[in-house]
Amino acid sequence: MSEQTPAAPQTPESSASPQTPERANSEQLAAPQVPAAATISTLGQYDGQSVTLHGWLYNSRESGKLIFPIFRDGTGTVQGVAHVKSVSPEVFDTLKNLTQESSVIVTGKVRADKRAPGGYELDIENVQVIQRVPESDPYPITPKEHGVDFLMERRHLWIRSPRQSAILRIRAEIMRAAAEYFDSNGFVRTDPPILTPAACEGTSTLFPVDYFGDPAFLTQSGQLYIESTALALGKVYSFGPTFRAEKSKTRRHLTEFWMVEPEVAFMDLDGLMTLAENYISHIVQSVLKNRRSELEVIGRDIARLEAITPPFPRLRYDEAAKMLQQAHADGHLENPFEYGNDFGSPDETWLTQQFEKPVMVHRYPAAVKAFYMEPDPQDPTYALCVDVLAPEGYGEVIGGSQRVASYELLKSRIESHDLPLESFQWYLDLRRYGSVPHSGFGMGIERVVAWICGLDHVRETIPFARTLHRIYP
Repeated sequence: MSEQTPAAPQTPESSASPQTPERANSEQLAAPQVPAAATISTLGQYDGQSVTLHGWLYNSRESGKLIFPIFRDGTGTVQGVAHVKSVSPEVFDTLKNLTQESSVIVTGKVRADKRAPGGYELDIENVQVIQRVPESDPYPITPKEHGVDFLMERRHLWIRSPRQSAILRIRAEIMRAAAEYFDSNGFVRTDPPILTPAACEGTSTLFPVDYFGDPAFLTQSGQLYIESTALALGKVYSFGPTFRAEKSKTRRHLTEFWMVEPEVAFMDLDGLMTLAENYISHIVQSVLKNRRSELEVIGRDIARLEAITPPFPRLRYDEAAKMLQQAHADGHLENPFEYGNDFGSPDETWLTQQFEKPVMVHRYPAAVKAFYMEPDPQDPTYALCVDVLAPEGYGEVIGGSQRVASYELLKSRIESHDLPLESFQWYLDLRRYGSVPHSGFGMGIERVVAWICGLDHVRETIPFARTLHRIYP
């Protein structure tokens, strides 16, 4: 759909140069002004002008001799107004019999109205029907309430609703801002393969693939590969889909999701934590700047997001564990937290509810973390790692660490985790030839969308969610 800048104001006649007969005659023969092609999001540029919108009927109501159709076009919704005497009988009859989600081209005059969502209404002049949805096979998702299973079976249609459309626009802004931060701070995007010969996070959550007779897997993370590009280019990031065959039915898990993963040569854990808090803050502030109206559509508490600025609170794992144990003793947590375990969803939820900003928990016991994490030189039983937990109970949105730099240590870690050494020879080469301290993290886009939008479940954060029991549509 094209967008045009509003026409420039005409020069007042009193200041115009004298007209010649030829000029006057040409103006008399000029064709009438064609309504500007616009989008609903740009109607403010056309107040008082006639415009043409291309879209669909979202809903409609009648009040006596008035019809109030609501149109959507992908950028927003606007209410139209048509009186029986203001339009032709054909147009009025067409509007009266228009069915939900019929596709149309509508012409009308933009009128400012503070009471209207978006601040404008459309006084309808004409309507052209592209495809009318028949009453015999009506659009299945009506404005009434529907169950989640019903909506997920019709996800290809559900995304047309104003709320779901707003969420997807916010998701797009999060992804744009995520790439923008790295692109403007000297990072080079280097995308890793999706098909891999080995595990990154653990063999139990791999999706196997037959690769011309050899075993292969859908990637769990691009980390191992971008460690190699970081040692070539200094500061890099990857951005793409990842896959985890986790048999989890929680509101935080998908089997297919998008991750952005930076990796930086010569960066330690402290530098990584500073990078993470600046990065998250940039994303949140970009959404507030560019998608505030969408946040209002979904009813998000914007004040909570406005507080997301550096620095973030930082806790050692030991401090967080003591807080959880005390919370159980005080009756705030049902299950006791056992020191040495990784945090479960209830633990993360309770911790994040204690802070208005994301909290950074660092230096977990090495025994519960991945094989590639550098031990803390002050106490090797701890890993130089960090999880960033989003506030309001949304849990982990970033997981990262300083990586093992020693060839001997990495080799022994691979063996102790029962991983196939032959599949990691190329990864060990990074420690053979010019190894340096380096760090990186992974951020799951869907969890960030859930947090920023204030959603109850990650299934609404992606156009088509893949979960334990859903691969349709």
